[in-house]
Amino acid sequence: MGAAMSVWEVVLRSVAVLAAFLVLPLLVGFMEHKVMAHMQARLGPMYAGGFHGWAQLIADAAKFVQKDDLLPTAADKGVFRLAPSLALIPYLVALAVVPLSPSIVGADAPASAVVVLAATAVGVLGGLMAGWASANKYSLLGGLRSAAQLIAYELPMVLAVASVALAAGTLSLTGIATEWRPWWLLWQLPAAFVFLAGGCAEIQRPPFDMPLADSEIVFGPYTEYSGLRFALFLLAEYAGIVLMSLLMSVMFLGAWHGPWSGPLGWLWTILKAVPIAFLFLWFRNSWPRLREDQLQRFAWLVLVPLALVQLLITAVGVVMMR
Repeated sequence: MGAAMSVWEVVLRSVAVLAAFLVLPLLVGFMEHKVMAHMQARLGPMYAGGFHGWAQLIADAAKFVQKDDLLPTAADKGVFRLAPSLALIPYLVALAVVPLSPSIVGADAPASAVVVLAATAVGVLGGLMAGWASANKYSLLGGLRSAAQLIAYELPMVLAVASVALAAGTLSLTGIATEWRPWWLLWQLPAAFVFLAGGCAEIQRPPFDMPLADSEIVFGPYTEYSGLRFALFLLAEYAGIVLMSLLMSVMFLGAWHGPWSGPLGWLWTILKAVPIAFLFLWFRNSWPRLREDQLQRFAWLVLVPLALVQLLITAVGVVMMR
């Protein structure tokens, strides 16, 4: 009976993670339509379906379904078809180990912070594969920019996570959230800034969207994609926003810590993630795109030194507290 219960528990957790993975990115996409409509006076997304444009997401889905699924003649067809899945699935793996509360987590891995970093690094390879397989010079250039951006921004993100893990004394995201204290808001603030900037660059959101750069390289690695395959890349981008927002909530904002957090702890985690998701959307509508050289300089000359200083401060603080 115990074994049967454990199997059913695994199935239930897997279904719950999959449901969240399919619903939350769509909600973020819907929120982006509304944020852009208000900030840039876009009327269209506010009228689809009537009240406050509630049917805009349905209209977008219908548009992608109706588009032809084209395959370039000279493309590496196997890699071309595989790239959207490789861009999307790693975010599902990462989301499975992010806790909403001590008891609500898909898989409470002992080193879940490492699992998340490894999974997100693999996800970026989807863009590189798409650029390489498309037999298009614009796509290839976008893919190479994706690889350069991954190398530049993965290091400061790892250092930021290392600072928080060192402060908590564990690589488990559940353990990090459990050990969180309100004064971490100041102590780990530089690490939070580094992680936010690195996460925005990791999922190639403006102002760090040089691999896409629709005005320069025609949407980069995704130039030759259309229909549902292109929609999968967009879904991966929104899934990345969900993941980065939840990670910020867990590592830097205390996740389920809050008033009356006992049975409603999971709700606190989500509510803290919503403003972070809004920041990703606000950046797109407010900041111009960086040049490629500016993007690289910001990573190596600003974020990496700042993350190293933060890691040193955390190490000294941990030693003094002991």
